[in-house]
Amino acid sequence: MTEQAGPRDLVDHLVRAEGAGYDFSVTSDHYFPWLRSQGHSPYAWSVLGAAAQATSRIPLMTYVTCPSVRYHPAVVAQKAATMQMLSEGRFRLGLGSGENLNEHVVGGGWPSVDVRHEMLEEAVEIIRALFKGGHVNHRGTHFDVESARLWDLPDEPPPIGIAVSGEQSCALAGRHADLVIATEPKAGLLSAFDQHGGEGKPRVGQLPVCYDPDRDTAVKRAHAQFRWFGNGWKVNSELPHPDAFESATQFVTHDDVASSIPCGDNPDDFVEAVRPYAEAGFGEVALVQIGGESQPAYLDWAEKTLLPALRDAFG
Repeated sequence: MTEQAGPRDLVDHLVRAEGAGYDFSVTSDHYFPWLRSQGHSPYAWSVLGAAAQATSRIPLMTYVTCPSVRYHPAVVAQKAATMQMLSEGRFRLGLGSGENLNEHVVGGGWPSVDVRHEMLEEAVEIIRALFKGGHVNHRGTHFDVESARLWDLPDEPPPIGIAVSGEQSCALAGRHADLVIATEPKAGLLSAFDQHGGEGKPRVGQLPVCYDPDRDTAVKRAHAQFRWFGNGWKVNSELPHPDAFESATQFVTHDDVASSIPCGDNPDDFVEAVRPYAEAGFGEVALVQIGGESQPAYLDWAEKTLLPALRDAFG
């Protein structure tokens, strides 16, 4: 998470994750951290470029980028094409309708969710058109593109993933995505994605985890940095500032966090937290270790203990 470590540390963490045997990686793309206690928010695309050069095997993915407010979709298409070339085909472009937390910085207000979905759909159409090569002109409801062309294109365009949280976004993803992204292990999201054209396409989930040899320390860290996660995306997408997340989560307890995020060093707890994703039909799960300074110790433990336990449980 770009919200919990600086740019050089993030690249170092990815190098260690590749060495530990992780199958893929994802990065958030934020302008603000969720909470001040996280303390960071470097530019994700610069980090991705450095990460592509520092690694050789591990796939890279935005999780997720909003291509409709802070960024124009023509610019996102150029960034994604360049990343696919730098990584030699290891990049996937994860897209979503965004959060006010990051997008408000360019002004212009925060659109309603229906408008945000319209903007995302139009943005994906523009990105795909640019991935095909040639000049693109577009006069749309939300975006104009004036004779744009990507001069450096990979042999294969990066697959596009779309984040979902409800029926409307599942329908959009089913029509336009090469894979689906979700932060909750809800089988209904995947069935809705399938009904709208997503059947047989990859599906990627996300699970926050908090390793520490001392469980109480892990719970305290998870509460300090990740208690916002339980708000749900209908809330998280609307709040404009870390201080708003502080206020919205002031009554979340340590027990609340510990009941939803595996904490400590018992691999069985982590395996059981992943199990609902596997049972729902997710083929990939992004494990987000909470706390930037804890990453090296977590990755050492994951290599020796967690990843073998997960592979024993799920293949």
